Amino acid sequence: MILAVFVYDILLTGSDSVPLAETKEYLKCHFVTKDIGKSKYFLGIEVAYHKHELLRSQRKYALDLLEETSFLGCKSASTPMKINVDLWCDGSHLIDDPGQYRRLIDYLTVTRSSITFTIGVLSRFMHQLREVHWTTP
Repeated sequence: MILAVFVYDILLTGSDSVPLAETKEYLKCHFVTKDIGKSKYFLGIEVAYHKHELLRSQRKYALDLLEETSFLGCKSASTPMKINVDLWCDGSHLIDDPGQYRRLIDYLTVTRSSITFTIGVLSRFMHQLREVHWTTP
């Protein structure tokens, strides 16, 4: 069983219905709760159920972030990162508010394992973001 809690949202899941029911009842006795059934969306992750599979996607969240950062119309690349790019030694200026960059970096690896390496490299610059790391179209 997995109990995921974020502020006032709780996601409860597991493979055995008995402990799930017992946990729901315990929570109901101690807190004001509302069971909304199977989750469809939780913390930016869309959830779909198919036979014995649980499918996760961040498509809506990613599209919202791309729209917010003016990257929605950009063309995709066959590889997410150019090889041998020097991101360390650049004379470009520091960016004052790296908030959008951090949100893009923070969440997209949850369901997109294919970009994990690139996100790992780019996350090294979250605290000293320079223009070379973040150029809006």
